[in-house]
Amino acid sequence: MSKDVEKKEVKSIPAKDADLSEWYTQVCLRAQLVDYAPVRGCIVLRPYGHAIWELIRDEFDKRFKATGHQNAYFPLLIPESLLVREAEHVEGFAPEVAWVTEGGGEKLTERLAIRPTSEAIIGVMYARWVQSHRDLPILINQWVNVMRWEKSTRPFLRTLEFLWQEGHTAHSTEIEAAEEVQRMLEVYREVAEDVLRLPVIKGRKSEHEKFAGASATYAIEALMPDGKALQAGTSHELGQHFAKAYDIKFTDVDEQIKFAWTTSWGVSWRILGGLIMAHGDDRGLVLPPAVAPYQVVIVPILRKGDETVMAAARDLHKSLSGVVRVHLDDRVEQTAPWKFNEWEMRGVPLRLEIGPRDVAAGQVTIARRDTQEKIAVPLAELTSRIPELLDAVQRTIYERAVEYRDTHTVNADTREAFVEALKSQRGFVQAAWCERTDCELDIKAETSAVSRVISGSAADGATCAFCGRPAKVTAYFARSY
Repeated sequence: MSKDVEKKEVKSIPAKDADLSEWYTQVCLRAQLVDYAPVRGCIVLRPYGHAIWELIRDEFDKRFKATGHQNAYFPLLIPESLLVREAEHVEGFAPEVAWVTEGGGEKLTERLAIRPTSEAIIGVMYARWVQSHRDLPILINQWVNVMRWEKSTRPFLRTLEFLWQEGHTAHSTEIEAAEEVQRMLEVYREVAEDVLRLPVIKGRKSEHEKFAGASATYAIEALMPDGKALQAGTSHELGQHFAKAYDIKFTDVDEQIKFAWTTSWGVSWRILGGLIMAHGDDRGLVLPPAVAPYQVVIVPILRKGDETVMAAARDLHKSLSGVVRVHLDDRVEQTAPWKFNEWEMRGVPLRLEIGPRDVAAGQVTIARRDTQEKIAVPLAELTSRIPELLDAVQRTIYERAVEYRDTHTVNADTREAFVEALKSQRGFVQAAWCERTDCELDIKAETSAVSRVISGSAADGATCAFCGRPAKVTAYFARSY
């Protein structure tokens, strides 16, 4: 391990507002979510971080299956001849593709791409499987790792190798494919907002910002504490581009041979990075109870020679085990205050403190991670109060995040206001826009921002906030991760 990494690990976290980047890195390390791997740009997902990712994954997965999708697995390596069939797709990913050129001590006759995404390999397989309209739709998802050779990396937000899900579907009609894209976009919004408590804006991407090879891309965008946007999930209408490139054809009910209409949609562990950044505070992580590995941690406050506290703590653990995800911190080598700090750093929603006085009074003291409030609760009421408190934490976290998003979203109807808001990185800037790529490139050159999503049509007679030409749409702009 490098000396630089060792130095990072022993630092205390800075104030979040003072240095968000360093705060984020230190929280990821000190909360034991990740560690740095010996390969540049790669991280090790530690058990606590993996437990959070599993809970997020399960929330998505059950919704995918409820909408008729099945999980499968496709190979990591993609022959170059397959990847280049869809020229626009390859051009979009070419700078990020990692290639295998040698195996078993021998030079390969054809380079193999380490998947940056799987449209190519899946397209080839779908072409084998689809013959008739009766074979459609195909609704498949896979949970895998992918690799994109990024120049600048940060845990979860941008790494060379990362975990994600990618859904790939094939349909007999354009309408059915379009409905699929919107259905999955809504699944992403639902998990982001209802489970992770991360408020998002959803809409269509501009031509310049859409996925390479797609006819249309839709996304959910979250706002981070530094005023930058985070793309948290995307859903793509691929039209018949990939079907024609990979020969996905079927005989329709009218006995005509037609190309299928395909979609793809994906969410990566980047959404976990957004959760960390959006909800955390100067003490560390603040986890929504729905995805907290431990929703409750019990910390006994021990007195030498007194066995009643530990016995009571064990009874508490037993009684709560079927109610919530609970952990008893019975380590004797660490003091109670040290444990308090550790579990605050790791974002556990509720901490139950029990000492000799609590045992005598037949109660526990509950500390809320989100508000730092402490509440004395009788033992007889505990199993009913804890779910109520977890619901309150889940609700409060979201309300805070929505308030931040709304107070950091500004409307701009003049060029001066539009440019100033983007340069000062206040957050989302909503404006009427002409939707021209040249205009978007000029905006980026002057402000380092681009459109994040297009939310709807512009009002009649509206003009572009940047260039002054007739506006077609209303869009949200921001700098981004």
